[in-house]
Amino acid sequence: MPISLNMPSLKLAHLSDLHLDMSRESDASAASLVKALATQDVDHVVVTGDLTHRGSNAEFQRFREHFAPWMDTGRLTFIPGNHDRPGEDVGSRFMEGRKVHTVEKAGLFMVCVDSTGDHNRNYFSSHGELTEQVVEQVEVALSAAPRQSLVAVLLHHHVLPLPLESFPEWIATKVGLPHASELALGKKLLERVGGKCDLVLHGHRHIPHEMDLGTPGERQLRMFNSGSSTDLGRFRVFSHMAGRLVDEPTWCHASEPAKPRTAVHNVRPALQYLVGQLGMALF
Repeated sequence: MPISLNMPSLKLAHLSDLHLDMSRESDASAASLVKALATQDVDHVVVTGDLTHRGSNAEFQRFREHFAPWMDTGRLTFIPGNHDRPGEDVGSRFMEGRKVHTVEKAGLFMVCVDSTGDHNRNYFSSHGELTEQVVEQVEVALSAAPRQSLVAVLLHHHVLPLPLESFPEWIATKVGLPHASELALGKKLLERVGGKCDLVLHGHRHIPHEMDLGTPGERQLRMFNSGSSTDLGRFRVFSHMAGRLVDEPTWCHASEPAKPRTAVHNVRPALQYLVGQLGMALF
């Protein structure tokens, strides 16, 4: 169906890796993002994991308080990240135990994927988990997508290799630990969703990336890593109409400058853990 110039476009905002930790800094960053969302007249918001920093109920309650305007009106979709699984494991309840489920809104169809695993209960085992069964479930879920809706697959962990972002990640890679690795079946997932969806949205890595994966079918497939919205102080907004993107996604900046925290605040414990793992491997 041709797109009518009189049809209003809808706006989808993509945030990720908020790492709310009950500090004044994270509160200020979250409040600034919420204020920016309101100025953009966003129709729906997605947060692709790591809402909390230690997986506590108190941190998740703080997220609920900040994002109440969207949560209370059914305009918010979120999935768990590895940081939502330690502590009180609040992330295990985000999708009610399901690994894949769908959310349908006006002009928007989302396939939500839980890419975390039980190993994420260990604070430093941050890599994701994707099984053949989950990949099949995603493909089946996409078959129900309405033709005139923008179709997005949401997951936390990165699907393809991305540049290393920190010294601990570099050490983990050199030692052969999986912490910084992409999803083992990530490439297969992209092959199976190609032509059936428009966007793959994820987080986990705190520096944003985007990739055009071509047009494997009737739909162009693009992948976007949000980065850490609180550290960056910004998020992408996708305008869409009749199941297609309208122009390029734009960055919306928060009203207050961000105070980067998450890239460095765990360097010491991470190094201690990696040294211990290296010692076990050698001896």
